[in-house]
Amino acid sequence: MKTIFSRIKLKGSHILLLSALILASAVAEMMLPSLLAQMINDGVAHSANGSILTLAAVMAGITALACTVSFLSVRIASRISTDFSARLREEVFTKVQSFSAAELDRFGTASLVTRSTSDIANVQNFLTMLLRIGILAPMMAVAGLVFSAATGGQVSSVLNVAIPVLLLGCGVIVLLASRYSVLLRKKLDKLNQLFLESLEGVRVIRAFNRQTAESRRFDGANADYTSTAMRSGRITSLLMPVINVIFGVTTAAVLGLGAHYVETGAMEVGSLVANSQYISMVLMSVMMLALVIMMFPTAYACAGRIAQVLETDSCIRDGSFPAKNRPLRSTVEFRHVTFSYPGAQEPVLKDISFEAHPGEVTAIIGGTGRGKSSILKLIPRLYDPLFGEVLIDGIDAKEYTVNELRSLIGYVPQKNILFSGDIASNLNFGNQFGTEQEWSEATRIACAEEFILKKADTYHAPIAQGGTNLSGGQRQRMAIARAIMKKPEIYLFDDSFSALDMKTDQKLRKNLKAAMGDATVIMVAQRISTVLDADRILVVDDGTIVGQGTHTELMATCPLYREIAQIQLGKEAI
Repeated sequence: MKTIFSRIKLKGSHILLLSALILASAVAEMMLPSLLAQMINDGVAHSANGSILTLAAVMAGITALACTVSFLSVRIASRISTDFSARLREEVFTKVQSFSAAELDRFGTASLVTRSTSDIANVQNFLTMLLRIGILAPMMAVAGLVFSAATGGQVSSVLNVAIPVLLLGCGVIVLLASRYSVLLRKKLDKLNQLFLESLEGVRVIRAFNRQTAESRRFDGANADYTSTAMRSGRITSLLMPVINVIFGVTTAAVLGLGAHYVETGAMEVGSLVANSQYISMVLMSVMMLALVIMMFPTAYACAGRIAQVLETDSCIRDGSFPAKNRPLRSTVEFRHVTFSYPGAQEPVLKDISFEAHPGEVTAIIGGTGRGKSSILKLIPRLYDPLFGEVLIDGIDAKEYTVNELRSLIGYVPQKNILFSGDIASNLNFGNQFGTEQEWSEATRIACAEEFILKKADTYHAPIAQGGTNLSGGQRQRMAIARAIMKKPEIYLFDDSFSALDMKTDQKLRKNLKAAMGDATVIMVAQRISTVLDADRILVVDDGTIVGQGTHTELMATCPLYREIAQIQLGKEAI
């Protein structure tokens, strides 16, 4: 809670106004039992109809005023909590955007979604209740005790027993229920994770007829969450019965004791009625406060999870070297780089060294899972190496600010993600001020123009979330066009031609080479045909570079490359 409220400040003027309105509402409500007692003692007892009508009118006016003030206070409390949650969501979203891939992997997508939606909603609901009832209930309880002592005398002594018993009972229930709050949030994360996996992998699940198995897996997690929620619910369900029993016993004791005092003449009937209402108000206030406290364990657990996100700093820190002072342009160099993913036992890259120069194409080829994509991820600092240096234009990449570094790079990841909107909005990810002429040029180079111009709305044709309304090859070409729109100094293609046919692959690479100028291209590829005309080919095996040179040089010096070429092209073609 402390972390959240230190970052998102509540406006003091709003809190003061809300407190003033709640105080006015509480005072108005406290006046009603006294007026009722006066009506009974002076009006009903003496059949004074004029006095009854006057007091009734006053009570109606006070009630109307109390309702108006209460409406305003609820509206202000809701506005404060809604504004708070909106700013908190913005803080969490901004923080997540600054995370490196390591932090994203550590939290997981499902957990981050839960923390930024359900957890913030729980904190918002608690804040609304706290601002409304949490301020009103103590005022009502204190005022009720004062008025009860003033009107009831010895009758109000019943509260000396009732309130401690009520607080003790509610406190025990709250403590028992709080044990399940954090546990329930973790189980909800697991549930969301399985649900997201089933949605993202629905085609694979259906293709392998695994619907039943996936349903069983989800049912197991759902049953686990349900059983924990049921145990928590059984405990919290005791709250209202405990409150009602204490409430009923206290009311009976007040009326019984009060009847004795009325019979002996020590108390008037009106005073007994007023005192019983004041005691009811006190107990009701304690009950409302208990309901707020009941929400606290869940809100506290949710706030702690949100605070974990806000307090996590990205391991990717900005440097201070201005990009305009770079001694070189469009140059990438790895110097003895070793890299391991967080939590991995073995480094995925070991002592990697190479250079990529302006106007050249550097290709990386090798077996699956050998570290090819990991090399590309180190260049835009999605991760940082354990040892060694990644130099961009002669300067260690860590010396630049992340924004300036990534502004130099056009990155096409292995998994081509498009965003909901239209084709133009996706192209403008690379250049937010892109024109139709630039769209046309970028899509022409990426060989995407042929399918875009066939659509009725051309560049304004809709794109579904993730680009699911496009084929794999179309998504791949759109991702390449998006990088071209940026006109970067360094192009990174992570197996970005795998979904293209041989003809389109060849045409696209030809277009790219003609258009890139002095830009540096580094590509990861699986097909020998894609890298044949590269200026430099790196052969990666088990995280190390086992061969480096042109196609002709590697055929003569690198057995692994020659083996790959023979498998893909055949001995006769070689």
